[in-house]
Amino acid sequence: MSALLAASRLIDSISRIMGKLSEYMVLFCCLISAGNAIVRYAFNYSSNGWLEIQWYLFAFVVMLGASHALNNNEHVRVDLIYGAVSDKAKIWIDVVGLILFLIPVCIFLTWLCWPFFALSYRQGEISGNAGGLIRWPVKLILVAGFALLSLQGISELIKRIAALTGHISIDTKYEKPLQ
Repeated sequence: MSALLAASRLIDSISRIMGKLSEYMVLFCCLISAGNAIVRYAFNYSSNGWLEIQWYLFAFVVMLGASHALNNNEHVRVDLIYGAVSDKAKIWIDVVGLILFLIPVCIFLTWLCWPFFALSYRQGEISGNAGGLIRWPVKLILVAGFALLSLQGISELIKRIAALTGHISIDTKYEKPLQ
């Protein structure tokens, strides 16, 4: 179990790095968006490349930040019974959800996205917009994002199993979003 927990810590650290990178990408996206608006209105000039880089960065933020959100237990959760059960039951709900839903779906989506990226890369796909960007980097981020989320799901599964076997204790506190 100690080797699995060490692997889990490594995956968690990768997710933290990707989360920090995502935070900076939000800043870059805001700066690019503001700069693009200023240039468009002040100089009556615009470029599709600058518009496209904004949605590329948004895709990077979402896809790279997802594993970090899962690591911090800040992911979207369907809270039908989770808040009303014991800590051990919460861990079991997480284990079942990770095994039946998150990990298989993310692995499947990683597998589905790879040919989508590979074809774009081989063809040197470029946006159809004048001044548009190459497309394969944003398609690669789909592969990377789902792969990272798969790994983080495995890390969370390791931690839940370790908690069930008494090797570690984990915080199962979940704050239901205000609506």
